[in-house]
Amino acid sequence: MTLRNWRIGVAIALIGGLALSAQSRGRNRWAQYEGEMQDPVDDPPDADRKGEFALGRLRYHSPMDGGRFYSRWGIDVNKGDRLFLSHLIRLTRIDVESIENIVDISTDRIFETPWMFAGSVGDWRIAPTEAARMREYFQRGGFLMVDDFHNPREWATFMSGMQQMDPAMQAVELEDGDPMFQAVYNLDKRIRVPGANVVHGNQIERGGVEPHWRAIRDPKGRAIVAVCFNMDVGDGWEFADVPDYPEKYASEGIRLGVNYVVYAMTH
Repeated sequence: MTLRNWRIGVAIALIGGLALSAQSRGRNRWAQYEGEMQDPVDDPPDADRKGEFALGRLRYHSPMDGGRFYSRWGIDVNKGDRLFLSHLIRLTRIDVESIENIVDISTDRIFETPWMFAGSVGDWRIAPTEAARMREYFQRGGFLMVDDFHNPREWATFMSGMQQMDPAMQAVELEDGDPMFQAVYNLDKRIRVPGANVVHGNQIERGGVEPHWRAIRDPKGRAIVAVCFNMDVGDGWEFADVPDYPEKYASEGIRLGVNYVVYAMTH
C-alpha cells in the first residue's frame, strides 16, 4: 500500500467513525438553539416528513435571556412540543408533522406557520417591528396559544405586548360551552394543569392563585389567542411520560391542546 492510499484509507475511516458517532448521538433539526432550550431531545425518525399541520414554537426575546440556563421562550422546548405532537397524531386524523417549527418573531417565517405556541409570555419584550409583524399575522388568520405565566405583573407584561400589536386587543374569560371547549373533547369541567415544580404542593406558581382560561378574539368573534394563565400546560405535555407527574394533569393539558388545534383549523 502506498502512503497516499494509506492516507486515503485513514481519512475514510475517520469520516465513517464521525458519521457513526453522529448517528449514535442522534440529531436535532434545531440544534443551533439547544443552548436556549430547557429540554432538547433528538429528532424522531420521521422528522423530515411534511404534513398538513405544523406546530410553531414562537422564539421571542426577553430581558431574562442570556443567563446560565435556557431562554424564556425555550421553556419546555423541545421535548414538550414533541410529546404533544405525538399525542395529536394518535388522537386525531390530522396529518401532523412530528416535530415543532421554531419561528423567530423577528422574521417573516411566522407567516408560514398558522398555529403557534408561546410559553412564559409574562416575560417577553416585543419590539415595534415585531408587534407590526404579529398584527399582520393575526390579520392573515394566524392563531397563538400562550401558557405558563402567572401573577398580575406577568399578566400586565403579556397584555402590554399584545396591545403593542393592536391597542384594541382585550382578553375575555371563556365560559363553559364555548366552541374552544367542545372542538373535540368536552372540557366544561376543567382542572388546572400545574407546573411540575408545584404539582405535589398547592399548585400555585409565582403568586398565580386562580387558573384562567381566556381568549383574545378578532372583530368577527374568532379566537385568535388562547390564553392559559396561572397554569402550566407545557409541563403537562413535557412530563406526560414521567411517572411522578400525575396522569390526570398531563391528560388535561393534552386534551386542551388538541381542542385548540382543532378549533383553529375549523374556525
